[in-house]
Amino acid sequence: MTISIIGTGYVGLVTGTCFAEMGNKVWCIDIDKTKIEKLNNGTIPIFEPGLEEMVLRNKKDGRLNFTTDYKTAIPCSEICFIAVGTPPGEDGSADIHYVLEAAKEIARNIQQYTIIVDKSTVPVGTADLVRQTINEILKRRGETIGFDVVSNPEFLKEGVAIEDFMRPDRVVVGTDSKKAAKIMEELYQPFVGTSHPLIMMDIKSAEITKYAANAMLATRISFMNEIAKLCDTVGGDVRAVRKGIGTDKRIGMDFLHASCGYGGSCFPKDVKELIALGKRHGFKMLIAEAVEEVNNAQKKIIIEQIIKKYGNNLSGKTFGIWGLAFKPQTDDMRESPAITIITELVKLGAKIKAYDPEAHETAKLYLRDIPKDSIIYAKDMWEAIKEADALILVTEWKQFRQPDFNKIKELLKEPVIFDGKNIYDIELLREKGFEHHCIGRNI
Repeated sequence: MTISIIGTGYVGLVTGTCFAEMGNKVWCIDIDKTKIEKLNNGTIPIFEPGLEEMVLRNKKDGRLNFTTDYKTAIPCSEICFIAVGTPPGEDGSADIHYVLEAAKEIARNIQQYTIIVDKSTVPVGTADLVRQTINEILKRRGETIGFDVVSNPEFLKEGVAIEDFMRPDRVVVGTDSKKAAKIMEELYQPFVGTSHPLIMMDIKSAEITKYAANAMLATRISFMNEIAKLCDTVGGDVRAVRKGIGTDKRIGMDFLHASCGYGGSCFPKDVKELIALGKRHGFKMLIAEAVEEVNNAQKKIIIEQIIKKYGNNLSGKTFGIWGLAFKPQTDDMRESPAITIITELVKLGAKIKAYDPEAHETAKLYLRDIPKDSIIYAKDMWEAIKEADALILVTEWKQFRQPDFNKIKELLKEPVIFDGKNIYDIELLREKGFEHHCIGRNI
């Protein structure tokens, strides 16, 4: 098939590349001329393991193309995916302005029956607005061209997005058209099987499914962080509690790790939109609101621990930060706990030495308001903690999991670690003479 992907961000680039890998001809469209020039020159704008090699291979073989020209790509495409950003507004609602602009460009340029697919995470009812937008422009063109609008939410996990797309847990397709359903089934046939089903449903159910899935996972994280606070208050080990409940087959172990909060491009935004969706229809999403409240508070748990040890005035203190991205295997800083932690520490007078294997340049954008004399981006993990008063672990990259603790002890002014991901063994650190602050392990 010939496919257009509008938007070359995280979802669009991964989606287009994986479809090209299966033999389709793919046009990736973006209005950002600089980004398209870089892609055409082989420069990948995001870090995702395995993506660069796949992009270069499919581009070389002529299956993957990058352009700013809708007129070149849309008329020859059987399917057009909309994969543009839907950032949250001030009230938490997803902004679908870019989605509707993409729909307008499709409507101006289609010449044949086309399936328009909402791949972006969009509010319930967006497919209706996309259909209405396209119909209005076709009417102004004086053209009668058949099209269908389909909802096909993405469930990619950053860091393993290629694997997720090529071997998905499931593919969700929302459509009211048998013709569109058959074509989408054909498109996804190489990716699905008995254990990886393609699930057909109505459009609004598909739109809700995306938000419901992410809100459920965010709920599990926030619930476990609440349990961690309870453990710290009354005594207990949240890791033991996790094992005790996670071995229940009805619950399972995934997304039950206590930490300094979740971040990323999906969970925070989607929980906000779910709350806003409820408000638009006159009811409170009580659980979603609680999930967001708990997570916002959890991002400050390390700050509370630091204040308890050092007091409110951190002038003269330097903290070494390991990890800036919201999770390992990505350079994505969106809603990362590191932003809150660093911002609050600097407000209290502290200096920061930070290291992340991939997110330095991204961090400079998200932390651009931090005074330059308050933060140093270290060249490696050891430079980040040299002469620091304490180490703060924020992101559990593999190289941070089993470090040389004797070397850490030599480099720090004091052997103090604030473990925001609960990855270090309490007894081991105590034996080595460390003061170890973790989450939910008051034992």
